[in-house]
Amino acid sequence: MSRERDGDADGGGTDADWPVELAGVVESVVTTLGPNDRWNVAALGLHAGDPVTARTYGRTRTWRNFSEQGGGVVQFTRDPVDFVDAALSVYEVDGPVLDSADAWVEIDAERVGTDHEGDTEIVTWALRPVDGGVERRVVPTTNRGFYAVVEATVAASRLDVPGYERETLLDRLAYFESVVETAGGERERTAFERIDDLVDAEW
Repeated sequence: MSRERDGDADGGGTDADWPVELAGVVESVVTTLGPNDRWNVAALGLHAGDPVTARTYGRTRTWRNFSEQGGGVVQFTRDPVDFVDAALSVYEVDGPVLDSADAWVEIDAERVGTDHEGDTEIVTWALRPVDGGVERRVVPTTNRGFYAVVEATVAASRLDVPGYERETLLDRLAYFESVVETAGGERERTAFERIDDLVDAEW
């Protein structure tokens, strides 16, 4: 897979390493090139380790594109709207790196394990960086509204999954919405409105 970018990124590099330190499970966004020559955008949990791994659940677009293209572009964004669209909608863009990405890393994805949960195939992928860059350096801040949006996407994605109690998930969504209303900024509120638009449920 090749990437095409105009200009040089501020502070960018091609050290073939992760541009940030990973610990635990880090929520990211990944773009993968589809058969229509557009980049599919999806949320992807990165499991820290050597190598870093990620999982796909079922025959998703990310699973298909990892299988056919052998990789993609992982990126780190603080934009809650982009994260919601990546996690809950079919989101496609023309280029591999989102405007909101603070850093990105092109990765090779190698299938290293398979498991099943009911009828769902869970594939584990080893992700190895081959190129990367930093678009902007920021001083981290903690906004409860942003993290409530992230947790809300997890709850929303499980609403129709067997084994999860729907009413419990709806209660979580109501709580996360209240956190966004009291602690979130304009972008977090817009992101939760997107969740409300994308999820066929009331809480």
